[in-house]
Formats: sequence, C-alpha cells, structure tokens
Amino acid sequence: MKNNKGITMIALVFTILILLVLVGISINTGSKMIKESELENLITNMLLIKVKGKEYVENANFKMGTNIETATDKDVRIANAKSELKGDEITDSSIFNGNINITQENITLNNSNYIYYYKLTTQNLIDMGLTNVDSNEKYGWYIIKYDVKNLEIEVYNTEGFAYDEVLYFSLTDLQNLDT
Repeated sequence: MKNNKGITMIALVFTILILLVLVGISINTGSKMIKESELENLITNMLLIKVKGKEYVENANFKMGTNIETATDKDVRIANAKSELKGDEITDSSIFNGNINITQENITLNNSNYIYYYKLTTQNLIDMGLTNVDSNEKYGWYIIKYDVKNLEIEVYNTEGFAYDEVLYFSLTDLQNLDT
C-alpha cells in the first residue's frame, strides 16, 4: 500500500481560489472604507470651518448695522464688516477652475447683496484655531461663502469629492449624499 503524504493538485488549486476570493473581498471592503473615511474627514473639516465662519459673519453683520444713511456711510460700514471675515477675498472666479458653479457674474452680483467669497489658506485656518486642516492645491482650497446680511455660511472645497462618478464641492451637497 502506497502512503500519500502530499496534497493533490485539485486541493491546491481550490485553496488558491479561495484565497484569491478572500483577497478580492478584502481589497474591495478596504477601498470602500478608505473612501468613506475621506468623505467623513472632508465633511468634518468643512463643518469646523462653517462653525468658525458663523462667528465671523455674525460679527460682520453686527459691525455693518441696519441703519445706513449715506453711500459713504455704507462703504465704511461694509469695510468694517469685511474686516471681520477671515481669508483672502475672491474677486476673480478663475480660482474655481470651472469646477464649482460660481461665475464672475455670481461674485459681482452677490457682492451687492452682501455675499462674499473668501479663499482660506492653511495659515488662515490656523489663525481660526483649526490647526489640523490643510487648505492648499494638493488637498483643495477651502472656499467660504459669507452671507453677511442673512447670517449664512457655505463651505466649498475646490478638489471636491467623487461619488458615483459625480464631483461634489459644497458642504450642503456632501451632507446630502446617501453613502
């Protein structure tokens, strides 16, 4: 009687196939978890910026006041209000690279309604007390839309987040994603 001490070729192939299926499942699950983590990180950063921005827009609204008598008075009050806002004011829509649906016309029209767009650099974020948030070309610039009159804030990221082959840039859109 012959005693076989090895495994058969069929058993080896079957074992390899099972391992390949497990690796495929692990990679797919890991990729999905990384994507969800990136989304949550982006939303968290944008929420932190929104909370800080709300403080600045409220201060700006207070400085602007409600009873503007003359055009000169209006200009002075707007300048005082804008001094409260953090970041670098955007006057040229080219920073959006056509990604975010904000045109030069939007910027000009919104300024007359006390709505201002500001680009936040990493240093601006540090000055706001957000030390672990990067805003640069690599990770995308954070853009904050201050609506001084209505005390509203919207936060954008110029890189956006890809979900189902669509790019989302604003905090509102990202919060409405059904992941």
